[in-house]
Amino acid sequence: MATVQSILSELKSKGSESTRAIYVRHGFPSDRVFGVSAANLKLIAKKIKGDQKLACELYDTGNLDAMYLAGLVVDGSQMTERQLDAWAKAADGMQMISEYTVPGAAVASPHAFALASKWIKSKQESVAACGWRTYAEIVATTADDDLDLTDIDERLETIAQSIHGAKNRVRHTMNGFVIAVGTYVKPLLTRARATAQKIGKVSVDMGDTACKVPLATATIQKAESAGKVGKKRKAAR
Repeated sequence: MATVQSILSELKSKGSESTRAIYVRHGFPSDRVFGVSAANLKLIAKKIKGDQKLACELYDTGNLDAMYLAGLVVDGSQMTERQLDAWAKAADGMQMISEYTVPGAAVASPHAFALASKWIKSKQESVAACGWRTYAEIVATTADDDLDLTDIDERLETIAQSIHGAKNRVRHTMNGFVIAVGTYVKPLLTRARATAQKIGKVSVDMGDTACKVPLATATIQKAESAGKVGKKRKAAR
């Protein structure tokens, strides 16, 4: 039977210095990364799929590879609001976790909207970024009839007024939220397009990488041209 220690040992054995170096260039703490490839993480996830307790224990190790693996295994619908809140706070300094793993689990939870609304207001950069990303996943996977369009419209106005003065990763996820609304929420396409036009290019420090911030106007236009506006995703992950 798999244990936290046995999985950590396996992760360590499959880590590579080249992958670890990539993570470090993205700003992740070097002492918390083994550098396991996504392909290997998915293989390990298949072996422990369904083990909710183990997934939560892996996340609690604070190791990036283990936390990402936990996100592949955990069933967000079984997590409590308190657990998800703790996950968001523990992801500080690791945007791959705060902006992908945690939102992926949260959006499967009945607490998703409440948590996204709460996290967006946080003074902790990674938590606020997690909130915007979670809300983006909500709009991407929820039928328009089940969304609070008024609230989303108000969020777009907030972004238009404050994005360039927001913290680094918050700027990134705010920009992503505008793109998500323009891509997935057909009734607010015009509003999202106008917001994208107003905010223009968003500057984000992406670390020692070649990563670029997508231009919201161009990304929304691309979705329109491809006839993809309003076509929801089945799941966040």
